[in-house]
Amino acid sequence: MDATVSTPRPGGWHRFANPGRFLRLAGRVTPPIAWAGGILTAAGLLWGLFIAPADWQQGEAVRIMYLHVPSAWLASAGYFGLALCALSSLVWRHPLADLAAVEIGPVGAGFAALCLATGSLWGRPTWGTYWVWDARLTSMLVLFFLYLGHIALIRAFDDPERGYRAAAILALIGAVDLPIIHFSVQWWNTLHQGNSISLTSAPKMYIGMLAPLLVSAIGFTLLFAALVLARLSAAVMERRTRALLLAQVRSA
Repeated sequence: MDATVSTPRPGGWHRFANPGRFLRLAGRVTPPIAWAGGILTAAGLLWGLFIAPADWQQGEAVRIMYLHVPSAWLASAGYFGLALCALSSLVWRHPLADLAAVEIGPVGAGFAALCLATGSLWGRPTWGTYWVWDARLTSMLVLFFLYLGHIALIRAFDDPERGYRAAAILALIGAVDLPIIHFSVQWWNTLHQGNSISLTSAPKMYIGMLAPLLVSAIGFTLLFAALVLARLSAAVMERRTRALLLAQVRSA
């Protein structure tokens, strides 16, 4: 990408291809999103860790779900965002899609690592071990490695465009893992419990535990969005600064 990024295509997402327009929008929405995310995350975690009841089977160990479930959701949602960026880059050549993919990768990998770590801690008192090669756990580990591969590949070429293209292809191929993660507890016999929350059926969780979980999940989601927006804004500013410096060198 170079200075030509400042010429947007009309309509749709291309309205935000102009760096100035994107920076103005991000500057307005990032602080309130970050504040709301921080407040909701703190409220959800305090509610879940100290006020919500313990589970009748798992006891106090169930409280780790207020970290584990949102991190698992965002690990998958973040990779879905990578796939959308890849599609926007390869098909529609959206100028900000590649930069967005660069910045989503590390944030999504962090949440995937948090999901694996909290899942292992949760598994020790419930399964008697920190790790089993369960379908859900294994597919989530694959997702973490896909994140790491994307982060490495997008930076592996001297020509940034080649790195963007290769990483976009990996993101699209790796998206196959997302339905495997979601349906693994239905397709195979696993130790991992089934989904307690579904869009197609009533929740299977006591409302006193469900409410703080949803608050925590919304808070984490807003923090994820704020982190990506802040990183992307910094990347756009860095790219514009480099373009200005290069223009000055060429004119000197």
